[in-house]
Amino acid sequence: MDVGDAPVTRAFKFRFYPTDSQAAELLRTFGCVRKVYNLALAVRTEAWVQRQERVNYYDTSAMLTAWKKTEELAFLTEVSSVPLQQTLRHLHVAFANFYSERARHPRFKSRKKSRRSAEYTTSAFRYDDGRLTLAKMRDPLNIVWSRRLPDGVSPSTVTVSQDSAGRWFVSLRCQDPTVTTLPPTTSAIGIDVGLDHLLVLSAGEKITNLRLERRDRKRLARAQKALARRACGNGANRIKARRKVARIHARIADRRRDHLHKITTRLVRENQTLVIEDLAVRNMVKNRRLARAISDAGWAQFREMLEYKAVWYGRDVITVNRWFHSSKLCSACGVRRETMPLSTRRWTCTCGVEHDRDINAARNIMAAELAASACGADVRPQRNTPSGRLAEKQESPLPSGRGEVNP
Repeated sequence: MDVGDAPVTRAFKFRFYPTDSQAAELLRTFGCVRKVYNLALAVRTEAWVQRQERVNYYDTSAMLTAWKKTEELAFLTEVSSVPLQQTLRHLHVAFANFYSERARHPRFKSRKKSRRSAEYTTSAFRYDDGRLTLAKMRDPLNIVWSRRLPDGVSPSTVTVSQDSAGRWFVSLRCQDPTVTTLPPTTSAIGIDVGLDHLLVLSAGEKITNLRLERRDRKRLARAQKALARRACGNGANRIKARRKVARIHARIADRRRDHLHKITTRLVRENQTLVIEDLAVRNMVKNRRLARAISDAGWAQFREMLEYKAVWYGRDVITVNRWFHSSKLCSACGVRRETMPLSTRRWTCTCGVEHDRDINAARNIMAAELAASACGADVRPQRNTPSGRLAEKQESPLPSGRGEVNP
């Protein structure tokens, strides 16, 4: 994708503070959206399981019209019809991904656990000079504009949501002409993720792992104990205790996201090529001893940010095969050690070179990309990267469940 061909479409997320009437209207909309989604999912699932029949969006849209005319579901007419139509479109996309084997079968939305959100298109909101008014509302939302939208740009869709901590957010999706391809450079960097340090670069720089969840672990434990002591149900005290736990989790997630945004933006701006390991984070968190620390580090979120920002700014993200033994190879002579426990942070190769475990791994990751680029024929395409390259080392894979983590 060449960012210079067309403006990048991105979402600008802001917090807002609704009035009591606006909050009631939005909560009612969230409930109707969830109800319509579950009804349509039940119909489509029954048609697929029993008759191998595919029900499309237009069929469910006609069903929605019929549902509104029934006495049992007449309350669906009290909210804007646009979010209800949008949730049917989202369900259609989910089934399209399922039929093409790109995703699992869609699941029903739970009242307690599912995300509360509603999407409005241009016909259901009015945006004028920083004032956003949704359908069925008289007054605009009280949005905290932490940054300005690009000049002359109006949102194409608006998504309103409420998180588990009770905070309200509005996401404005629009084209951003300010995002342009950066001038090409010759710099390249190898990146090794870890737990002792969040990132170690082949240039020798180590980026601190803030361990944000560990910092708030005592506060979180006290809040969770207080929640466990509350009687089950929807009592006021239990709701307060649940909100307190959610606020601590939200604080941790916000700080982690901010930290990763700053790191990934700097790396993308400074380097043309960024080489990382293709780690199976979902499998790694099955290790109970490391799961909490890996989740706190946010490796998957880091890679996601790095990849979409590289597409925005015309950079290349290349992944090295996950079975590549980056820590055990000597970056000077190429000799591989048979074993290296996680407690070994520095080691000396038979060639006499002393290595820092993490810096050596980052340099080997960088060397893997250079080797793949030189051979050419052994390079396979990597999805969702501008370069379309995958640096793969011919190493014997480790036995299942024994993949090495480089903390």
